[in-house]
Amino acid sequence: MSIVKQKSDRKGSLKDIQLLINNYLYILNNAIIQNNKKLAKEEFEWLSPLRKDGFAEYRDADFMDLLDLKLVVPLVDFWPKSGPQWDALGKSKNGAVFLVEAKANIPEIVSPATQAGQKSRLLIDKSLNETKLFLNINNDVDWSGKFYQYSNRLAHLYFLRVINGVDAYLVNIYFLNDKAVKGPKTKEEWEAAIQVMKTYLGVGRHKLSKYMIDVFIDVNEII
Repeated sequence: MSIVKQKSDRKGSLKDIQLLINNYLYILNNAIIQNNKKLAKEEFEWLSPLRKDGFAEYRDADFMDLLDLKLVVPLVDFWPKSGPQWDALGKSKNGAVFLVEAKANIPEIVSPATQAGQKSRLLIDKSLNETKLFLNINNDVDWSGKFYQYSNRLAHLYFLRVINGVDAYLVNIYFLNDKAVKGPKTKEEWEAAIQVMKTYLGVGRHKLSKYMIDVFIDVNEII
């Protein structure tokens, strides 16, 4: 399924992002603007996960449809079905789109390798390697292995912004003080873990960095 309804009685990042999008948008909007001043005049519209939509999360063609994107190169030519399931999606009245990945504890960033079949794996590897080439990353690390979730989100940013010319941004939300999942208490804890991941993948400052936004939100502000 490419539209996944979610329950509202969960915990961790699933619960946190639902609360943030449905009750505290000003906190998210302000955090994004503080990270990227060029977005200060944008009027944000958040499209998922909405209470009235069963807190649904979107993937594949359905996330494109939700954002009303008209692409030159179709997603199926870049990524097989069952691609990233976005924690939140939004857009602005000026045409920018925002793809959101949310985390509430450090183990969440250590995602497992792809489980794709042989045919799908060939397309995934091709697209990940194309992304690495664009970013001038020359290591031999398999991006479909450890930290695969981060690398495939980065690849989708490349697909939208570079291949299709969409004004896309990748927003990584790191929640602080989520005691239910023993999450980090400080921004510094998160930053140390993120740096380990980036070092492993060989990701430093690159051509897409200015379109990637890391925000740190204390769950005590949204409960």
